[in-house]
Amino acid sequence: MKTHLDWSAYDTYGVGDAYAGIPATGGNYAKAVAVCMNNHQCQRDGKGVMCPSYRITHDPAHSTGARVKAFKAALNGELGDDPFAHPDLAAAMDLCVSCKGCKKECPSAVDMTLIKTEYLAQKNERLGVTRRARLFGALPRWLHEWRPTLQALVRWRNTSPWLAKLAERWLGISARRPIPEIVAAGFQADTPPLSGERGKVVLFVDTFTHYYTPEIAAAALKVLRAAGFTVDLLEPAKTDGEPERPLCCGRTYLSQGMVEEARVEARRVMAALAPALAAGTPIVGLEPSCLLALRDEFYSLGLGPDVGQLSKQAFLFEEFLMREGNKGLKLDLKPIPGGRALVHGHCHQKAFGAMKSVRKVLGWIPDFEFEIIDASCCGMSGSFGLEAEHHDASLAMAELALLPAIRAASADTLIVADGFSCRHQIADGSGRQAVHVAVLLAQALDS
Repeated sequence: MKTHLDWSAYDTYGVGDAYAGIPATGGNYAKAVAVCMNNHQCQRDGKGVMCPSYRITHDPAHSTGARVKAFKAALNGELGDDPFAHPDLAAAMDLCVSCKGCKKECPSAVDMTLIKTEYLAQKNERLGVTRRARLFGALPRWLHEWRPTLQALVRWRNTSPWLAKLAERWLGISARRPIPEIVAAGFQADTPPLSGERGKVVLFVDTFTHYYTPEIAAAALKVLRAAGFTVDLLEPAKTDGEPERPLCCGRTYLSQGMVEEARVEARRVMAALAPALAAGTPIVGLEPSCLLALRDEFYSLGLGPDVGQLSKQAFLFEEFLMREGNKGLKLDLKPIPGGRALVHGHCHQKAFGAMKSVRKVLGWIPDFEFEIIDASCCGMSGSFGLEAEHHDASLAMAELALLPAIRAASADTLIVADGFSCRHQIADGSGRQAVHVAVLLAQALDS
């Protein structure tokens, strides 16, 4: 079996391990599937992320363990000669939101997100990539090449019920949910880099921040400069075939199983990062799913040995500030209006243990009280919540804990969420506008 991702990390798995049976075909991909030990931790409620689809259905068929069984059947030949096109496998994966909860919370660390990416790539190879998948996957390219047209179409669609229904019929995008509106041509720093006494950092402004929330990049730039850093924006390498197109981690492509397209984007990022990697310069990102792709999925794209170094130098905004705080960094922050917040963690932040850094830096704001919402996945999960057939499941995930907690909060309680999709879900489900931690810290500087 030819795989689209690099599964060599699992090469030695199964040697002396009490595996529950490695499938007959699939090589190292089969070993990645077989790490499941059937402990049923994915079939539980309560604290943590795993498993959002089981929590809304209480049907074991929609759990990580059941998905593993489906893949074992597929790789053992029980689903015929073309298992990746089999409806049973599609049904098993239907409600998987790629939250990475299983990678963190499963005792066997089943990486269902990566397993799903390979599945989608195999399925695309056999059945072709759908119109909707091409639209969502290639979003970074569409935003660069067709931004004014997309900007007008999205606004028209959001204000026209008949156009929303037409888009649902033709593309499968739910008419019951607004599409985020594009607000910028791409983030540009308003002032040239300033010399900072604490050294240099490279700020990776992802696709979503570039075009939808440039104010977050502006806030992060302000905070990092106030912290004493020279901040360089990550730009494409001069040798890049598309030097004018902003860099993208490839997350949108990976979520649709478009692995080769994701690899192209990842190589552009690696080329742009080469000087920073050589110099040991910290790389700071703002969108959890994008920055953490550099520390996780990049390993599976066959990008060479520099990925190991990248994983040591790439930080989420709060992670970097916490690290520097441990070295003596102090920001001159003042109390902010309201003085209280509810904080929702992105699934990937939780999966990589990054919520500790969020707690740390929010604790720097004087007279500020905050509470981390004990919630699973918000349910938006990139394009999942926009898909017509998944609209109800998406909202059901949010209604488990997240949206009730926000509705119960007072009007002057701030809502904090670093994830673009999370903020979208919160706005749709509660009418409240959540803010990124960088925006909150910039506000505390201004106060």
